[in-house]
Amino acid sequence: MRAVVKASPEPGLDWLEVPEPCPGPDEILVRVRYAAICGTDLHILEWDPWSRSQLQLPRIVGHEFSGEVQALGKGVTDLRVGDRICAETHIPCGRCVQCLTGDQHLCFNTRLFGIHMDGAFATYAVLPPVCAWKLADDIPDEVGAIMEPMGVAVHGLLVEEVAGRSVAIFGAGPIGLAAAAIARACGAGPVFVVEPVPERRSIALEMGATRVLDPVDAVEAILECTRGVGADIVLELTGNPRAYGHAFEVLRKGGRISLIGVAGGPVTLDINSALVFKGARCYGISGRRMFETWNTMTALLQTGALNPSTLISHRLPLEDFREGFRLAGEGRGGKVLLVP
Repeated sequence: MRAVVKASPEPGLDWLEVPEPCPGPDEILVRVRYAAICGTDLHILEWDPWSRSQLQLPRIVGHEFSGEVQALGKGVTDLRVGDRICAETHIPCGRCVQCLTGDQHLCFNTRLFGIHMDGAFATYAVLPPVCAWKLADDIPDEVGAIMEPMGVAVHGLLVEEVAGRSVAIFGAGPIGLAAAAIARACGAGPVFVVEPVPERRSIALEMGATRVLDPVDAVEAILECTRGVGADIVLELTGNPRAYGHAFEVLRKGGRISLIGVAGGPVTLDINSALVFKGARCYGISGRRMFETWNTMTALLQTGALNPSTLISHRLPLEDFREGFRLAGEGRGGKVLLVP
C-alpha cells in the first residue's frame, strides 16, 4: 500500500510504498476512510524538537481518522469485521494508577497512535481495540474522522457547567471552532471568539460565535460587552504567551479557564492577579476523557445539537497530502481531510 511516511530525520514527509499491516494479538486492522491533518502532524513535518524526541523512524504518520474494521487479531471479542470506528489517539497501559482510577487519558505509560506506532495516513492501519470507538449509524465517516479533535473542545468546555455562562475562546483553529459550536449547543452565551485570521473569524460566526474579535482589541471589547465583569469561562487554545495574558485578563473573578494550547516554552504569569485574587479555577486539558467525552460527543451529534460539517473545509486524495499540509499550515480554513 501507499502511505505518508516520516522516513528521514529532517523536515518533510514522503509518499512511499510500504507493506500492508497485519493485526497481531489484541489488535484490529482498519481500512481508513478519512484521515484529518492535525497541528501535531505539522510539527512532525517540520521535524521540531518535540518530534525529534518522540518518533522512531520510519513512521507512518496521522492519528485522526475513521474507518471500517477489516480483520481481528487473536483475543479481540468486542468488535466485529465491518464495524465503523474512529480512534482515540492515546493508548493507555490499563495498569498504572491513572488508568485504574478512571484517568486513562492521563496514563503514566501513554503511547500515541501515529507517533509511537504507525498511523492512519495510509490505506490500512492497525490499532489496539481499546482505542476504537464504534460510530453510530447516523454519524458519517467524515465526521468520525474529526471526533478526536472535537473531543478536546468538549473536554475543555464541559469540565464544568456551561449553560447560561459567557465564554471567551482564544484561537479559532479547528478545536476552537468546535468549541464555539459546542458552547452554543449547550446553552452558553454570549460566545466570543478571538482570532487574527479573517477566514477563520468568518467560520467561527457560522459555527455559532456571538461575536468574533481581532486580538488587538479583544480584551477591551470583551470587558465592555460584559460590563467590565469579564467572561465566566475562558478557553486558551493558541499557546501564545501574549494570548495567555489576554485570556486571564478577561476571566471574571470566580470564573474558570481551560488551558488547551501548548506553549513553545515557559510562560510568565502573575499568579496573584490572574488566579489567587480572582478566586479562579484553572484546568489543564490533555486530550479527551476515555470514554466519557466520546459518549458526550456522540449524544451532541445524534441529537443535532452539534453540526460540525462547516468545520471541514477541504477533502483531498491522500496522494495530495502535500497540498493538504500546505492548506493546514496556512491556517486559513477548518479541517483538511485526506481520503485514501
